[in-house]
Amino acid sequence: MGGTLNLNHLLFLGHGALWTIGLSVIALIGGGAAGFLIALCRVSPSRLLRILAATYVQLIQGTPLLVIMFLSFFGLAAIGLNISPLLAAGASMTIFVAAYLGEIWRGCIEAVPKPQWEAAEGLALSRSQRMVKVILPQAIRIATPPTVGFMVQIIKNTSLASVVGFVELTRSGQIINNSLFEPFLIYSIIALVYFSLCYPLSRLSRRLERTALQKKPALA
Repeated sequence: MGGTLNLNHLLFLGHGALWTIGLSVIALIGGGAAGFLIALCRVSPSRLLRILAATYVQLIQGTPLLVIMFLSFFGLAAIGLNISPLLAAGASMTIFVAAYLGEIWRGCIEAVPKPQWEAAEGLALSRSQRMVKVILPQAIRIATPPTVGFMVQIIKNTSLASVVGFVELTRSGQIINNSLFEPFLIYSIIALVYFSLCYPLSRLSRRLERTALQKKPALA
């Protein structure tokens, strides 16, 4: 690299953007799976599970993602556990996303109208049957807009993975800027790429919210 911005630099940024998308997918899948379990624990009849899940949510939401990244990569290395930047970034994002999605989905489960819970109970269904056949299908419709909206935060938070040496979009821009010394141009391109990734999701989230509000009276 060197000289002026050229096609090779843009290809390198494109490669970083692909890793940004990949890390976002890892965080969404891993954090979604863990978040679903947390949400179920938060509404569980077991007081112990509710306390454990609530403690996890409060601990992670009260800790900056940057600190979690440092602990996953440098903290583990300090005790002799060396992991790759990808694994550290993926694990950190998963831990972070799980806490937030778990709380979002917990609220959506509890937002299902109480008569629906009572009707399912009146059919003599077990708790697992009530959740699978009655509550969760309705909660999914409620949860879709905020989940899509939170995906924007996932994409933007992947930029913090650069602190552990993971070469995503922001880190690739830093590497290019270190050779070209054109921060305004390079970071403008990076901002444009982030906007291109996030804006469609924001629009989709708002559209889903409007659709849900329009259908709400019919469901009632």
